[in-house]
Amino acid sequence: MSDTIITESTSTAIINAPIEFVDIADWVFTLQDAEYQRCSPAHIAAGFTTSDDGRRMSLNVETIGGNLMVQHYIEDIGERHHVRLSSTSDVIGSAGRTKSGVVWELSVRAIDADQCELSNHVIGKTTPEYWEHLGRSGVPFEVARQAQDIASAAHNAQETPLFAKSIEVKALLRKAASNKPMAHRDGLVC
Repeated sequence: MSDTIITESTSTAIINAPIEFVDIADWVFTLQDAEYQRCSPAHIAAGFTTSDDGRRMSLNVETIGGNLMVQHYIEDIGERHHVRLSSTSDVIGSAGRTKSGVVWELSVRAIDADQCELSNHVIGKTTPEYWEHLGRSGVPFEVARQAQDIASAAHNAQETPLFAKSIEVKALLRKAASNKPMAHRDGLVC
């Protein structure tokens, strides 16, 4: 019964920048705490580090559906236009503390020369601790699943356009930097 899907949602938003200047992996693994907080009122803190085996990690603290979630996202895929992260997340709520598996996947596809579309896909899964927690609390799985599904979809819909705007700002800065003339050793600019 472990690894059962609790929730799954996908939200999309437009990035007004050419896809060649978008780098989702760079964005995820350099996302500053204040910028993360600007992407949703439910976001509390973010940081980045590495796992014991050297993979990049994104650490996020947020509230979803009244629960405090501490997510320890480890890089599965870290490409410019596709990032997939997995976490065994701590979930702290009024009924106590448990763990949930979370897969967070961001991807981008070109719409035209000046725009692309960000897809923010999140899957929440059960863990053995999650099942134990439900058993202790007496909450039926279907009731917990429905509540989490509604809360997660609403959270995803709220943060995705703001993630897209944040990624867009970095992409446009990268584009502007690529248009600057380069200085040569002899001081001439071309």
